[in-house]
Amino acid sequence: MVSLSDLRRCLAEGVPPGVGNEDSVRRQWWAALATLQDDFLLPRQPLQGLWLAAPLPALYEPELLRQLQGWVWAPRELQDLLPGSAALLPGSAPTGGGGSFHRLALEEGDGTDPLLLVITPQLQVALCLDGPAEARRLIVRFDPEALSAALGLIDGRLLAGNQEASGALRTALQRLGPLRSDDQLGMHFWPRMGERLAAMAPSLTLQPLVHGGTTRERLQGDASRAVSSELALLEALTHEVRTPLATIRTLIRSLLRRSDLPEVVRQRLEQIDGECSEQIDRFGLIFLAAELQREPGSEQPLERHALARTDLSAVLEHQHELWQRQLARRGLALELVIAEGLPQVLSDPARLETMLGGLIDRFSRTLTSGSTVTLSLSPAGSRLKLQLSSAGQPSEEPSPTQEGDGEARELVGPVLSWNPTTGSLQLSRQATQRLFHRLGGRLTERSGSGLTVFFPLC
Repeated sequence: MVSLSDLRRCLAEGVPPGVGNEDSVRRQWWAALATLQDDFLLPRQPLQGLWLAAPLPALYEPELLRQLQGWVWAPRELQDLLPGSAALLPGSAPTGGGGSFHRLALEEGDGTDPLLLVITPQLQVALCLDGPAEARRLIVRFDPEALSAALGLIDGRLLAGNQEASGALRTALQRLGPLRSDDQLGMHFWPRMGERLAAMAPSLTLQPLVHGGTTRERLQGDASRAVSSELALLEALTHEVRTPLATIRTLIRSLLRRSDLPEVVRQRLEQIDGECSEQIDRFGLIFLAAELQREPGSEQPLERHALARTDLSAVLEHQHELWQRQLARRGLALELVIAEGLPQVLSDPARLETMLGGLIDRFSRTLTSGSTVTLSLSPAGSRLKLQLSSAGQPSEEPSPTQEGDGEARELVGPVLSWNPTTGSLQLSRQATQRLFHRLGGRLTERSGSGLTVFFPLC
């Protein structure tokens, strides 16, 4: 039988020997995954295609997992966690062959190095790690010859051990129709991956003892480099937190598809799933804020043509139940008040839901158990006014060096604030305002009157 080690050797043909250690290639792997998903797959909407991975699902973006059909070679010990054809997202049945994966068993000789193939009509790519210790390498192949040979090996493997899976894979490939390969993909991919890799940790550079310019210019330059390094470290930390949480959530949701789970186990797993989702979104916002802080001109809102018509009322109603569950875990209630017949606004709907969830989390962290958060949406001239308020909100005015709704918050770098009393770490007021400004909104935060965001009408 063809092994996955054979598949890796096939992909490695013609690739120079590796010179990295385990830590360096793992960092390259995560940078490559983030580049592939954020810069090449997510922008291609709507998306159809398939993915094959080992030893666990490599893709972690929910939007991709919903749309693409997958095959995962996993250890036999995970049989109970990864039932065959288990839908990744409970409650959302797969449509058009997407949003599910087939579980396949790893065999002796397959190895445990990560492997991923993604096939869509416009983009085909294979990624894997390979090589002995201290000679490790990341392999990324876009060329049709290598990918065709890899798929041939996979088909032979499935024909020998799982003909049903082989038929399903062939059907999925036929459904995609003609595949088009862009010869320039590699030229775009490697620079973007290099940028992400460089941003995953602050770089150490030796500065000459004698600087040109004035003392003030030197100090400004040193401060700028320090801030840039701090933001890079923050991006790296948030990425390292989100990725394992996404893997845990994938496994939990697969297990939740079982019908024989005791109710108490199901409840605990649903709690874990909710906590993972909340923290993934929370750290995703921190990552986005750090990334935005590093972009030139990020203080300006997106151009109108980059924003979309958004039914803000529908967004709030759709997310209401989720936000209610999240607040209930802290003993809080949520009341939603929406005026009738409201027009649409201009915003970025893909990021707006996460931003609003982060805003509710930021606001509710200052409240005591038993409080009720009121979220209201009403017209305000040429805008819609979204307001968060609560009778349980503190009313003291924070000092200039503090942040938050009357609580002692201390700034931690350019995008975070910290409450030393509760240990809560959140986006700073300035970073939150910047993110909403980027989405077309204007955030105001006043002690005693809650949070208000104004969105422009279409």
